[in-house]
Amino acid sequence: MTLILRKQLPRRTFLRGVGSLVALPMLDAMMPALVRAAATASPTRLAILYFPNGVQIEAWNLMSATPVAALPETLPRTLAPLAAYRNEITVLSGLTVDGGRAHGDGPGDHGRAGASYLTGAHPKKTFGKDLQAGVSMDQYVAAKVGSATRFASLELGCEEGIQGGNCDNGYSCAYSNSISWRTPSTPNPPEIRPRAVFERLFGVGDIERDPVKRARQEKYQKSVLDSVLADARRLEGALGASDRRKLDEYLYAVRDIETRIQRTEQQGGIDPGMERPSPSVPENYNEHTRIMFDLMTTALQTDSTRVITFLMAIEQSNRAYREIGIADSHHGLTHHGGDRDKIEKCIKINAYQVEQFAYFIEKLRSTKDGDGTLFDHTMVTYGSGLSRDHDHDNLPTLITGRGNGLFHLGRHVTHPKETPLANLHVAMMHQMGIPAEKFADSTGKLGYLSDL
Repeated sequence: MTLILRKQLPRRTFLRGVGSLVALPMLDAMMPALVRAAATASPTRLAILYFPNGVQIEAWNLMSATPVAALPETLPRTLAPLAAYRNEITVLSGLTVDGGRAHGDGPGDHGRAGASYLTGAHPKKTFGKDLQAGVSMDQYVAAKVGSATRFASLELGCEEGIQGGNCDNGYSCAYSNSISWRTPSTPNPPEIRPRAVFERLFGVGDIERDPVKRARQEKYQKSVLDSVLADARRLEGALGASDRRKLDEYLYAVRDIETRIQRTEQQGGIDPGMERPSPSVPENYNEHTRIMFDLMTTALQTDSTRVITFLMAIEQSNRAYREIGIADSHHGLTHHGGDRDKIEKCIKINAYQVEQFAYFIEKLRSTKDGDGTLFDHTMVTYGSGLSRDHDHDNLPTLITGRGNGLFHLGRHVTHPKETPLANLHVAMMHQMGIPAEKFADSTGKLGYLSDL
């Protein structure tokens, strides 16, 4: 009887403090006790992960005799870091973004790849202000479900790009540096600074705008949790043992993220009393991606947003991956001209990025959410707008998460050549409550996602 009479918490419950607003994950107290066992209140979330510069397809491709086959015990070299998650991923082959092709515009595959990936549109070749692509799939979804969350969508990344100028044979840098487009002429630039994302999620941005208050807080290295501690203690008194444990684990995870961000800033020699337009970003790619994945997990866990796009790096990225002993520019290596040493380095970079993706899968699997985990309630795609030799067909594409039943995993699905990637987007939009019959160049919903 005690559980039935316990006061129900609203799903949008926050811990509040001076300059801080900490959203909470789903707790038992947020669900009516009489229907808790049958609760299906966890919404579907959407995360799109994009990596640049394509792949060496021979180290990615799977060969199957049938359109649908179980994944082999041994995965190709690029996918090998996902061996432990073989039953939690599905590899899709045969998907194409026709909008990324030249269609008479000549060179510029990187710009077109980024701009067309989620829009399906063929971008206008310009490096002026007259940008023209299309509204991206994630923004259609955000417009539908965004009113239920604090943030309609989050656009994140791990490499800074500029939004003006000529980056790729007459194509604006804006095309290469964003995959999310709010309108056909307005890209959503990704945020790469962990501190900025953290402050956005936990509501301390008002302090950052006041240099005096910000300097005072950072001088004493106060945690965002310090300001909400009294509120947390009051809440704990009204929670059951299970919820108290969930709250403790969640607050510990938030503090861990914050500590790692602070450590990065200290290593970067940041003076908290100075104006800093670009807070410190981890130099180590591994640490940068994992902090961002942790922030993404927290945003989804607290239902702060249901739509996230994440760029592992920008198109035409010249990042050097010294973490794995590669000092060469990634983009330069992809123009290898058949040089086996350069090809080998490209394969190592692709596999290293997949290794970071594996970390995100594990985070989703281990994060409780309502009647299951975030993995059960999230749709994730991992892919690129380029394949071999800057082509736009047979794009490297993975899906993971169960998406509240949409994705049947552990398989390799081979679709007919020239199947639009937009067909996958239509299926995912349906799962997010948008009954679109057509999007971009789609020809229907992609098959073999949940059915055999």
